Amino acid sequence: MQSFDFVVVGAGSAGCVLANRLSEDGRHSVLLIEAGGSDRNPVFSIPLMAGAAYFWRPSNWHYSTAPQEHLDGRSVKWPRGKVLGGCSSINGMMYMRGTRADYDIWRQMGLTGWGYDDVLPYFIRAEDNPERPGNAFHGQGGPLHVEKAKAANPLYQAFLDAGYDEGFRRNDDFNGARQEGLGCYDFNILRGRRVSSATAYLRPAQGRQNLTVWTKTMARRIRLENGRAVGLEVLREGQPQTVMARREIILSSGAINSPALLQVSGIGDPAVLKQAGVAPVFELLEVGRNLQDHMGVYLKYAANQPITLYSLFRPDRAVSALTRAYLFGTGPATAVPLEAGGFLKTRPELDEPDIHITFVPGLNLETTRAGQGRHGYLISYYQLRPESRGQVTITSPDPMVAPVMDPAYLASEYDRQVMRDGFRLARRIGENPILARYKAADISPVEADTVNDAAVDAWVRQGANTVFHPTGTCRMGADPKAVVDAELKVRGIDGLRIADASIMPAIVSGNTSAPTMMIAEKASDMILGKPALARIEHAAA
Repeated sequence: MQSFDFVVVGAGSAGCVLANRLSEDGRHSVLLIEAGGSDRNPVFSIPLMAGAAYFWRPSNWHYSTAPQEHLDGRSVKWPRGKVLGGCSSINGMMYMRGTRADYDIWRQMGLTGWGYDDVLPYFIRAEDNPERPGNAFHGQGGPLHVEKAKAANPLYQAFLDAGYDEGFRRNDDFNGARQEGLGCYDFNILRGRRVSSATAYLRPAQGRQNLTVWTKTMARRIRLENGRAVGLEVLREGQPQTVMARREIILSSGAINSPALLQVSGIGDPAVLKQAGVAPVFELLEVGRNLQDHMGVYLKYAANQPITLYSLFRPDRAVSALTRAYLFGTGPATAVPLEAGGFLKTRPELDEPDIHITFVPGLNLETTRAGQGRHGYLISYYQLRPESRGQVTITSPDPMVAPVMDPAYLASEYDRQVMRDGFRLARRIGENPILARYKAADISPVEADTVNDAAVDAWVRQGANTVFHPTGTCRMGADPKAVVDAELKVRGIDGLRIADASIMPAIVSGNTSAPTMMIAEKASDMILGKPALARIEHAAA
């Protein structure tokens, strides 16, 4: 039976950060456990292949939600990374932090040390952004490279100009002083290759003698003794074994697998555990609750000019583009087709934007000519701060059985109203003459889908899908019902923390990869007993 100072469960966006930081000074032994395998396949490294990486069978948990009442009973596929780097190895690489208000709300919930001025130093420590030297919101020399999209396709500029013509402001830095406006996004791409938590944090650390990485290792159960987490039962390449943790076990398995592992270990709501055939060990009623996700819809248009992704995927051009990207890090396959968009208010009286809108110069992200179907483009949007809350619930003591995931999409009437308002805003831009001059026809929605609220609601129900941001199921809070406290310690159990997107008490306004890495950066200082980085107040661009 092997033992380590720290055992980190899940080598995803957070786990790779923790493995690097906890092993950095050489004083502590660290074991990083990952259920999936290597991230060396080109499908992960070439940015244009993101559409394939989302559903790449060897590196995906292949989860699906429970049938959704407000999506006409549809079950929604939820890709989750099962590979070194986790979701950061299969996502769209968009670098987005959220707004100042997101984190100040956490602070106002009583979570001291989690306000925007507290977390900004950790975003900066992580970042390598050579394009913004001297900017108080950005860092240089950190592990995580960030660069601005080039947005070379003329459709991107047409979309932006149409938005500006509709009265929306420009924004050159969505991670700076303000989020509102339209512009080009930042991405985790370096020399034409994906930058994930695995490439940025884990790979540079893998030569350290005090860091051990086990892939194809499934965490089965946390071993508890006298109120303390002391070990972890795993299935390593098909063989059961137990590994002991001298100091701490840190769960970094994400918003689905972290609460599921707690539950199969007997930690959670006793009623849920008993129904699943698990003997309750410690009562924590909110394990698995507070599930939140971003849900988006897509306005699709046929194009009247051959300037979309459809041209790129003619077989000879696709082979050329992918080869050029893989060998030289250049060409059209080194970008993700999500390069322009922004954050907008559906109502002028709002303090913050309530939708995230993105333009794609193709009809979807699928990286085949057949998947594109024909020349076209789309405008996607999603609600930033949904009110609807769902839950993750195990149904079996067997950790290999997927839990039930019910995000309760659109359960709130407020969420349904924001989706209506977002549709009308997105359509304004889509119908603006500057962009509409490229339109051959509407694909979805058709005119009949837009005549009234009921028609828009029906269109949303039929086509809405996840934006791949599940969070919140091991809620951090100052109240006794929260799963973890402000130091990310699981309440009532010694030697056990959680550091991943599951601890977010409220979902951030945008993509969740960078905030999850920030959580791990901050957690590493807490775990090692280091003082928090000095707050940055009144940062100015």
